[in-house]
Amino acid sequence: MAVLFSPFTLRDVTFKNRIAVSPMSQYRAAGGHANDWHTVHLGRFALGGAGLVYAEATAVEADGRRTHGDLGLWDDAQVAGLQPITAFLEREGAVPGIQLGHAGRKASERRPWHGETPVDAEDEAERDEAPWTAIAPSAVPYADGWPTPAEMTEDDIARVVAAFGDAARRSAEAGFKVIEVYAAHGFLVHQFLSPIANRREDRWGGSMENRRRFAVEVARSIRRHWPERYPLAFRLSATDWVDGGIEVEETVDVAAALKAEGVDMIDCSSGGIGGQGDRNRPRRMTLAQGFQVPFAARVRDGADMAAMAVGFLWDAKVCEDLLAAGQADMVALARELLDNPNWPQHAAAELGLNGDFGLWPIESGWWLQKRDRLSRKLGLR
Repeated sequence: MAVLFSPFTLRDVTFKNRIAVSPMSQYRAAGGHANDWHTVHLGRFALGGAGLVYAEATAVEADGRRTHGDLGLWDDAQVAGLQPITAFLEREGAVPGIQLGHAGRKASERRPWHGETPVDAEDEAERDEAPWTAIAPSAVPYADGWPTPAEMTEDDIARVVAAFGDAARRSAEAGFKVIEVYAAHGFLVHQFLSPIANRREDRWGGSMENRRRFAVEVARSIRRHWPERYPLAFRLSATDWVDGGIEVEETVDVAAALKAEGVDMIDCSSGGIGGQGDRNRPRRMTLAQGFQVPFAARVRDGADMAAMAVGFLWDAKVCEDLLAAGQADMVALARELLDNPNWPQHAAAELGLNGDFGLWPIESGWWLQKRDRLSRKLGLR
């Protein structure tokens, strides 16, 4: 049995294989509510054979959305739209997961195809989507040309921490079995972790122990409302790729601190803290398949906890080899699965499994096997 297709267990939840579908924001929600788009978008990955299917970044409060189209779980009324989705994913053999987050200073942004720039009067006129004031650890804009966010007060911090816990309760009610906290790519939890965005001089800033305090409090808040039998994960940017920012050694320490609070797995990504002009020119990263895998390996070994590798992964053999080498426990794919939701089925065949289409849903596998037999008999393939 290939490692990629071996079961993996965290707490009381077992994934049928090591393939996760990364959270992929669709920007199709209205008022934070899920709809048929999300059902079809996520459901096809379960049919394609993934072991863990994450719903997209889901805001824990309305002002924590990145865009007007983000999913949300700040209101009990948003639970009902997610329940049919999680039920379908489970019926088809996938574990339903959700990524909870808060955009912080990246809030009030246009959708990518509208420019990925701050919402302004044009959006209000054309789409009836008004801007709102973003909050952040410090009053430092995300990038040149962005509005200055409001620095969070102690009351703001307490409110957002509590909102993560409330969203965790709603996640369980919605039927999710895994929560991942979005603590990467320049969103609020990452903003607290990174000295590029966090200039505070109180107990929430300065030393790494202080800067990670917000992440730790978020983990505690979630664990108070999230069933003990269900796993909790964090997605971290292992490095900011910016001089003066987070380095992987610090990320290992953050992971260890989160593990002590009941976090079970780290999803190891990188970057995204924001543009700072010429003052902090980003170091050039080498973009290649699996370029972030070493981060997962460092966290897995250094913090002695499960790690997920993500980013520029599309080759089944590469995924199999990194898992077999103990560099990660799971792999997460995103755009490769957008292009081919059946990637897990084809990966199994490439690794010598699934030759009889037995891993496919019977409604597909039976017909594919029949076509294969006929085409071989006729010498067409």
